[in-house]
Amino acid sequence: MVVLLATRAEGQSPTTHGLPFKGEEAEVFLKTARVTEKKPIGVGVTHAERLTLTDGERSCRAAWKTIDERRRGVTSFPGSGFVVDFTDSYKHEIAAYELDKLLGLDFVPPTVERTLDGKPGALQLWVEGVMTEWERSKQKVEPPDLEAWNDTMYKVRLIHQLTYNSDYRNIRNVLIDPEFRIYLIDFSRAFYPQPFLLEQKELKRFSRSLLDSLKRLDRAQLDEKLGRSLGRPQIDGLLKRRDLIVSLAARRVAEQGEATVLYP
Repeated sequence: MVVLLATRAEGQSPTTHGLPFKGEEAEVFLKTARVTEKKPIGVGVTHAERLTLTDGERSCRAAWKTIDERRRGVTSFPGSGFVVDFTDSYKHEIAAYELDKLLGLDFVPPTVERTLDGKPGALQLWVEGVMTEWERSKQKVEPPDLEAWNDTMYKVRLIHQLTYNSDYRNIRNVLIDPEFRIYLIDFSRAFYPQPFLLEQKELKRFSRSLLDSLKRLDRAQLDEKLGRSLGRPQIDGLLKRRDLIVSLAARRVAEQGEATVLYP
């Protein structure tokens, strides 16, 4: 999925970067605003579209994704391995946003389920004025605070392992605004039911606060918040991967010490 430019709200200064609004305000807007324009985004393989929305007072753009594809057996991807029982679904975008809220990460832009022209899909508010991690690396743009950047990227790696995001190597899905705030997009190929991690070696350091949030996740909570978007086996897999991550963090601490492994 992609991030879209937010235009100026009436009586307000234009948003130069980031999100024009967040939380419940953004969710209500996405669910109720009128569509005034629709165009193909032109990048990616999920045929997402760019919509312009208005509630009569402000206009914003958003990404619209309706893909809901499943393939039995093994699906191979050149240069990035393979997956069993491949899925690519708009529902996973909604699940990623709800999980992000539960964990308090604030990485995933507001995303809601909506039906337009009789077709259900995920509608995600677009983020303005960003570069991708691919662009940052190519242009050799250094973060202003390398330690804070590294700590944030360990959280990014954790969320990809937790959600079993088979597209996690695509660093074009990591967006960076001028203040080096991170946004994560495109989880449509995540949330497989596998009870193991994609790449355990990706997880070397852990945020204490994020580990605490992981430990607080429970089945009833996930069923309530993610149950409309994910099946029971997917939530089972998520909880099993959560347990593996918590155990891995404890093992790393035992081997290397808290000062090396943990940060706030």
